[in-house]
Amino acid sequence: MKESLDDLLKLCEALHGHMCAGQLLGARMALLGCEQIGINDPRGADRKNLIVWVEIDRCMTDAISAVTGVRLGKRSLKFVDLGKVAATFLNVETGRAVRLVALESSRGLADERYPDVANKRERQFRTYREASDAELFHLAEVQIELNDFDLPGSPRSRVICNVCGEGVNDGREVRSSEGTVCRSCLEGAYYEVPISEAT
Repeated sequence: MKESLDDLLKLCEALHGHMCAGQLLGARMALLGCEQIGINDPRGADRKNLIVWVEIDRCMTDAISAVTGVRLGKRSLKFVDLGKVAATFLNVETGRAVRLVALESSRGLADERYPDVANKRERQFRTYREASDAELFHLAEVQIELNDFDLPGSPRSRVICNVCGEGVNDGREVRSSEGTVCRSCLEGAYYEVPISEAT
């Protein structure tokens, strides 16, 4: 990448609203992930070749989005809610993918390295900036099965749920005894409709 870590952190702060240790960790993760799969200009020339899966809805995810330019709305950012400080980076052109996980040991590293610094945030910032990639992350090459429905671009399909009548894009529907239905109608939704609204 062309920008310095400091320049990238400014992008992270602008997107996230403040700077924190999770932003620094996410920026480092994004830089390493892109480097490992041969993405040199994720927000420019390589933007159509990068897809990232993030496993947590925390600060790190905003940093990865800021550094790489991946977005949910562009379908280049995928969210898998596992609650882990982890992300998988895929070069669509080459098929090369790596998964990075923040090491649990990296949390205590700041206290070990800077025991005399009273401010926890300052200890974390110094450590996350200076530590080696190997001290911060576990890296593994992985394989991603990517189908047409997961690719960026216009929707590949759209069907209407037989139960609720809402549209469902990109093969996310399910076939059941009710016919073609959305997952909310089949498995239950994350929301409830008040009885007065349902009738």
